[in-house]
Amino acid sequence: MATKANNPDQADTPQDAVTGEEISSTTVPPSTPSTNQSNESARNAYSELLSPAKKSAKHHESPPKPRAPPALTTFSGRAGLGAYTAAPESFPTSRVISYDGNFVTINDLYPKSSIHLLLLPRRPDKQLLHPFEALQDPKFLASIQQEVKKLRLLVAKELQRRFGKYSIKEQERENAMEKVLNETEELDEATLPSGRDWTKDVISGVHTHPLMAHLHIHVLSRDGHSECMRHRKHYNSFATDFLVDVEEFPLTAVDAKRRRKAGFLNDDLVCWRCGRNFGNKFVKLKHHLEGEFEEWKAE
Repeated sequence: MATKANNPDQADTPQDAVTGEEISSTTVPPSTPSTNQSNESARNAYSELLSPAKKSAKHHESPPKPRAPPALTTFSGRAGLGAYTAAPESFPTSRVISYDGNFVTINDLYPKSSIHLLLLPRRPDKQLLHPFEALQDPKFLASIQQEVKKLRLLVAKELQRRFGKYSIKEQERENAMEKVLNETEELDEATLPSGRDWTKDVISGVHTHPLMAHLHIHVLSRDGHSECMRHRKHYNSFATDFLVDVEEFPLTAVDAKRRRKAGFLNDDLVCWRCGRNFGNKFVKLKHHLEGEFEEWKAE
Protein backbone atom coordinates (compact mmCIF):
# COMPACT_ATOMS: atom_id res chain seq x y z
CA MET A 1 0.00 0.00 0.00
CA ALA A 2 1.26 3.46 -0.80
CA THR A 3 2.55 5.62 2.01
CA LYS A 4 0.73 8.93 2.34
CA ALA A 5 2.52 12.25 2.64
CA ASN A 6 3.43 12.75 6.29
CA ASN A 7 3.54 16.54 6.33
CA PRO A 8 0.02 17.77 7.24
CA ASP A 9 0.64 20.99 5.36
CA GLN A 10 1.01 19.00 2.15
CA ALA A 11 -2.57 17.79 2.48
CA ASP A 12 -3.85 21.35 2.57
CA THR A 13 -1.59 23.15 0.11
CA PRO A 14 -2.57 22.48 -3.53
CA GLN A 15 0.23 21.15 -5.70
CA ASP A 16 0.61 21.35 -9.46
CA ALA A 17 0.87 17.97 -11.18
CA VAL A 18 3.12 19.30 -13.94
CA THR A 19 6.25 21.39 -14.24
CA GLY A 20 6.56 25.13 -14.73
CA GLU A 21 8.00 24.45 -18.18
CA GLU A 22 4.82 22.64 -19.21
CA ILE A 23 2.68 25.49 -17.91
CA SER A 24 4.67 28.22 -19.63
CA SER A 25 4.72 26.39 -22.97
CA THR A 26 0.94 26.13 -23.29
CA THR A 27 0.69 29.34 -25.27
CA VAL A 28 -1.79 28.69 -28.05
CA PRO A 29 -2.91 31.52 -30.36
CA PRO A 30 -5.84 30.34 -32.52
CA SER A 31 -4.96 30.47 -36.20
CA THR A 32 -7.26 31.48 -39.01
CA PRO A 33 -9.91 28.78 -39.59
CA SER A 34 -9.59 26.74 -42.75
CA THR A 35 -11.75 28.10 -45.55
CA ASN A 36 -13.04 24.66 -46.48
CA GLN A 37 -14.49 23.90 -43.07
CA SER A 38 -17.52 25.35 -41.37
CA ASN A 39 -17.23 26.57 -37.78
CA GLU A 40 -19.11 23.61 -36.33
CA SER A 41 -18.14 20.72 -38.60
CA ALA A 42 -17.31 17.80 -36.34
CA ARG A 43 -13.98 16.04 -36.90
CA ASN A 44 -12.57 12.81 -35.59
CA ALA A 45 -8.94 11.73 -35.95
CA TYR A 46 -9.86 8.19 -34.90
CA SER A 47 -12.95 7.98 -37.13
CA GLU A 48 -11.81 4.70 -38.69
CA LEU A 49 -12.28 3.05 -35.30
CA LEU A 50 -15.93 3.99 -34.87
CA SER A 51 -19.12 3.24 -36.73
CA PRO A 52 -20.51 6.11 -38.83
CA ALA A 53 -22.08 8.82 -36.71
CA LYS A 54 -23.79 12.13 -37.23
CA LYS A 55 -21.54 15.13 -37.53
CA SER A 56 -22.83 16.67 -34.33
CA ALA A 57 -23.50 14.72 -31.15
CA LYS A 58 -26.87 15.46 -29.58
CA HIS A 59 -27.14 16.30 -25.89
CA HIS A 60 -30.05 16.82 -23.56
CA GLU A 61 -29.27 20.50 -23.25
CA SER A 62 -29.35 22.96 -26.11
CA PRO A 63 -25.74 23.60 -27.12
CA PRO A 64 -24.46 27.09 -26.33
CA LYS A 65 -23.66 29.28 -29.28
CA PRO A 66 -19.93 29.00 -30.01
CA ARG A 67 -17.94 32.11 -29.42
CA ALA A 68 -16.34 33.65 -32.47
CA PRO A 69 -12.59 32.98 -32.47
CA PRO A 70 -10.86 36.12 -31.18
CA ALA A 71 -8.24 36.76 -33.86
CA LEU A 72 -5.92 38.76 -31.62
CA THR A 73 -6.34 36.76 -28.43
CA THR A 74 -3.54 34.58 -27.13
CA PHE A 75 -4.38 31.86 -24.62
CA SER A 76 -1.29 31.21 -22.56
CA GLY A 77 -0.14 29.37 -19.47
CA ARG A 78 -2.98 28.10 -17.32
CA ALA A 79 -5.55 29.54 -19.74
CA GLY A 80 -4.08 27.64 -22.71
CA LEU A 81 -7.00 25.22 -23.12
CA GLY A 82 -9.32 28.13 -23.86
CA ALA A 83 -7.96 28.31 -27.40
CA TYR A 84 -9.37 24.87 -28.21
CA THR A 85 -12.88 25.62 -26.97
CA ALA A 86 -12.91 29.06 -28.60
CA ALA A 87 -11.76 27.97 -32.05
CA PRO A 88 -11.32 24.19 -32.38
CA GLU A 89 -11.51 24.44 -36.18
CA SER A 90 -8.20 26.32 -36.12
CA PHE A 91 -6.23 23.23 -35.12
CA PRO A 92 -5.19 20.14 -37.08
CA THR A 93 -6.82 16.77 -36.42
CA SER A 94 -3.55 15.62 -34.86
CA ARG A 95 -4.45 17.94 -31.96
CA VAL A 96 -8.24 18.38 -32.06
CA ILE A 97 -9.82 14.96 -32.50
CA SER A 98 -13.45 16.05 -32.57
CA TYR A 99 -15.74 18.92 -31.60
CA ASP A 100 -19.33 20.08 -31.62
CA GLY A 101 -21.30 22.80 -29.87
CA ASN A 102 -20.92 21.14 -26.47
CA PHE A 103 -17.47 19.57 -26.31
CA VAL A 104 -14.00 19.58 -27.80
CA THR A 105 -11.76 16.51 -27.55
CA ILE A 106 -8.01 16.91 -27.96
CA ASN A 107 -4.84 14.89 -27.70
CA ASP A 108 -3.03 16.08 -24.57
CA LEU A 109 -0.05 18.27 -25.45
CA TYR A 110 1.99 16.42 -22.81
CA PRO A 111 0.53 12.89 -22.76
CA LYS A 112 1.26 10.79 -19.69
CA SER A 113 0.36 7.48 -21.36
CA SER A 114 0.32 5.88 -24.81
CA ILE A 115 -3.06 7.54 -25.43
CA HIS A 116 -4.12 10.59 -23.45
CA LEU A 117 -7.18 12.63 -24.39
CA LEU A 118 -8.75 15.69 -22.80
CA LEU A 119 -12.49 16.37 -22.94
CA LEU A 120 -13.18 20.12 -22.86
CA PRO A 121 -16.75 21.31 -22.17
CA ARG A 122 -17.68 24.49 -24.03
CA ARG A 123 -20.37 25.85 -21.70
CA PRO A 124 -19.26 29.34 -20.67
CA ASP A 125 -20.93 29.05 -17.26
CA LYS A 126 -18.97 25.88 -16.43
CA GLN A 127 -15.63 26.34 -18.16
CA LEU A 128 -13.81 28.17 -15.39
CA LEU A 129 -15.30 26.34 -12.42
CA HIS A 130 -13.40 23.85 -10.29
CA PRO A 131 -14.56 20.35 -11.34
CA PHE A 132 -15.89 19.64 -7.86
CA GLU A 133 -18.27 22.57 -8.32
CA ALA A 134 -19.06 22.15 -12.02
CA LEU A 135 -19.94 18.46 -11.68
CA GLN A 136 -22.50 19.07 -8.96
CA ASP A 137 -24.98 20.08 -11.68
CA PRO A 138 -26.92 16.81 -12.39
CA LYS A 139 -27.73 17.53 -16.06
CA PHE A 140 -24.26 18.78 -16.85
CA LEU A 141 -22.72 15.82 -15.02
CA ALA A 142 -24.87 13.38 -16.99
CA SER A 143 -23.68 14.90 -20.28
CA ILE A 144 -20.06 14.66 -19.15
CA GLN A 145 -20.45 11.03 -18.06
CA GLN A 146 -22.08 10.13 -21.36
CA GLU A 147 -19.28 11.75 -23.35
CA VAL A 148 -16.56 10.15 -21.21
CA LYS A 149 -18.06 6.70 -21.86
CA LYS A 150 -17.78 7.33 -25.59
CA LEU A 151 -14.17 8.43 -25.26
CA ARG A 152 -13.26 5.46 -23.08
CA LEU A 153 -14.53 3.20 -25.86
CA LEU A 154 -12.62 5.23 -28.43
CA VAL A 155 -9.38 4.89 -26.45
CA ALA A 156 -9.98 1.15 -25.99
CA LYS A 157 -10.42 0.68 -29.73
CA GLU A 158 -7.30 2.68 -30.44
CA LEU A 159 -5.36 0.52 -27.96
CA GLN A 160 -6.62 -2.55 -29.79
CA ARG A 161 -5.53 -1.09 -33.12
CA ARG A 162 -2.06 -0.16 -31.88
CA PHE A 163 -1.24 -3.10 -29.63
CA GLY A 164 -3.58 -5.93 -30.61
CA LYS A 165 -0.85 -7.61 -32.64
CA TYR A 166 1.19 -8.07 -29.44
CA SER A 167 -1.67 -9.44 -27.31
CA ILE A 168 -1.91 -13.20 -26.76
CA LYS A 169 -5.66 -13.02 -26.08
CA GLU A 170 -6.24 -10.86 -29.14
CA GLN A 171 -4.24 -13.16 -31.39
CA GLU A 172 -6.07 -16.24 -30.10
CA ARG A 173 -9.34 -14.71 -31.20
CA GLU A 174 -7.93 -13.52 -34.53
CA ASN A 175 -6.56 -17.00 -35.30
CA ALA A 176 -9.87 -18.66 -34.41
CA MET A 177 -11.82 -16.23 -36.58
CA GLU A 178 -9.44 -16.84 -39.47
CA LYS A 179 -10.11 -20.57 -39.24
CA VAL A 180 -13.84 -19.90 -39.33
CA LEU A 181 -13.49 -17.65 -42.38
CA ASN A 182 -11.38 -20.31 -44.09
CA GLU A 183 -14.04 -22.90 -43.17
CA THR A 184 -11.51 -25.14 -41.45
CA GLU A 185 -13.48 -24.97 -38.20
CA GLU A 186 -17.07 -24.28 -37.22
CA LEU A 187 -17.30 -21.98 -34.23
CA ASP A 188 -20.01 -19.61 -33.07
CA GLU A 189 -19.61 -16.47 -30.97
CA ALA A 190 -20.17 -18.45 -27.77
CA THR A 191 -17.22 -20.76 -28.45
CA LEU A 192 -14.85 -18.23 -29.99
CA PRO A 193 -12.06 -16.96 -27.71
CA SER A 194 -13.31 -13.75 -26.13
CA GLY A 195 -10.22 -11.74 -26.96
CA ARG A 196 -8.94 -8.91 -24.79
CA ASP A 197 -11.16 -6.38 -23.04
CA TRP A 198 -9.24 -3.18 -23.71
CA THR A 199 -11.77 -1.06 -21.84
CA LYS A 200 -10.21 -2.33 -18.60
CA ASP A 201 -7.00 -0.57 -19.61
CA VAL A 202 -8.61 2.89 -19.74
CA ILE A 203 -8.90 5.33 -16.84
CA SER A 204 -10.61 8.72 -16.68
CA GLY A 205 -11.39 11.53 -14.31
CA VAL A 206 -10.56 15.03 -13.07
CA HIS A 207 -7.74 16.20 -10.85
CA THR A 208 -8.46 17.38 -7.33
CA HIS A 209 -6.23 20.38 -8.07
CA PRO A 210 -6.39 21.03 -11.84
CA LEU A 211 -3.40 22.68 -13.42
CA MET A 212 -5.30 24.43 -16.20
CA ALA A 213 -7.97 27.06 -15.65
CA HIS A 214 -10.50 25.58 -18.07
CA LEU A 215 -12.52 22.54 -17.03
CA HIS A 216 -11.09 19.37 -18.54
CA ILE A 217 -11.54 15.64 -18.06
CA HIS A 218 -8.71 13.19 -18.65
CA VAL A 219 -9.35 9.96 -20.58
CA LEU A 220 -6.21 7.85 -21.04
CA SER A 221 -4.71 4.40 -21.22
CA ARG A 222 -3.38 3.27 -17.87
CA ASP A 223 0.09 2.15 -19.04
CA GLY A 224 1.94 5.35 -18.12
CA HIS A 225 4.21 4.84 -21.12
CA SER A 226 5.27 8.25 -22.42
CA GLU A 227 8.36 10.42 -22.81
CA CYS A 228 6.38 13.14 -21.02
CA MET A 229 6.15 11.01 -17.86
CA ARG A 230 9.24 12.53 -16.26
CA HIS A 231 8.48 13.24 -12.61
CA ARG A 232 7.04 11.68 -9.49
CA LYS A 233 4.14 14.11 -9.55
CA HIS A 234 3.36 13.20 -13.16
CA TYR A 235 2.93 9.56 -12.23
CA ASN A 236 1.06 10.09 -8.98
CA SER A 237 -1.38 12.51 -10.56
CA PHE A 238 -2.87 9.48 -12.36
CA ALA A 239 -1.95 6.63 -10.00
CA THR A 240 -3.49 8.01 -6.79
CA ASP A 241 -6.76 9.54 -5.65
CA PHE A 242 -5.52 12.83 -7.09
CA LEU A 243 -7.53 11.60 -10.10
CA VAL A 244 -11.26 11.31 -9.35
CA ASP A 245 -13.45 9.33 -11.76
CA VAL A 246 -16.46 11.27 -13.05
CA GLU A 247 -18.63 8.29 -12.09
CA GLU A 248 -17.94 9.16 -8.43
CA PHE A 249 -19.77 12.48 -8.79
CA PRO A 250 -21.67 14.23 -7.42
CA LEU A 251 -19.52 14.27 -4.29
CA THR A 252 -21.20 14.66 -0.93
CA ALA A 253 -20.40 17.67 1.23
CA VAL A 254 -18.35 15.48 3.58
CA ASP A 255 -16.52 13.42 0.96
CA ALA A 256 -12.86 13.03 1.92
CA LYS A 257 -11.77 14.06 -1.57
CA ARG A 258 -13.07 17.56 -0.90
CA ARG A 259 -10.86 17.85 2.16
CA ARG A 260 -7.69 16.50 0.59
CA LYS A 261 -6.93 18.37 -2.60
CA ALA A 262 -3.17 17.90 -2.34
CA GLY A 263 -0.52 15.69 -0.82
CA PHE A 264 -1.19 12.79 -3.20
CA LEU A 265 1.70 13.81 -5.40
CA ASN A 266 4.14 13.05 -2.58
CA ASP A 267 2.75 9.57 -1.91
CA ASP A 268 5.00 6.59 -2.51
CA LEU A 269 5.40 5.52 -6.12
CA VAL A 270 3.52 2.25 -6.61
CA CYS A 271 3.48 0.30 -9.87
CA TRP A 272 -0.06 0.39 -11.29
CA ARG A 273 0.27 -3.17 -12.58
CA CYS A 274 2.15 -5.28 -10.02
CA GLY A 275 1.80 -3.13 -6.89
CA ARG A 276 5.53 -2.89 -6.15
CA ASN A 277 6.39 0.11 -3.96
CA PHE A 278 9.33 2.25 -5.13
CA GLY A 279 9.10 4.88 -2.40
CA ASN A 280 10.33 8.14 -3.95
CA LYS A 281 12.63 6.47 -6.51
CA PHE A 282 11.08 7.66 -9.75
CA VAL A 283 13.98 6.64 -12.01
CA LYS A 284 13.71 3.05 -10.74
CA LEU A 285 9.95 3.08 -11.24
CA LYS A 286 10.35 4.46 -14.77
CA HIS A 287 12.77 1.66 -15.66
CA HIS A 288 10.42 -0.90 -14.10
CA LEU A 289 7.46 0.46 -16.09
CA GLU A 290 9.30 -0.17 -19.37
CA GLY A 291 9.26 -3.88 -18.62
CA GLU A 292 5.69 -3.78 -17.38
CA PHE A 293 4.64 -2.06 -20.60
CA GLU A 294 5.96 -4.91 -22.72
CA GLU A 295 4.27 -7.52 -20.52
CA TRP A 296 1.04 -5.54 -20.49
CA LYS A 297 0.96 -5.38 -24.29
CA ALA A 298 1.39 -9.15 -24.44
CA GLU A 299 -1.54 -10.01 -22.14
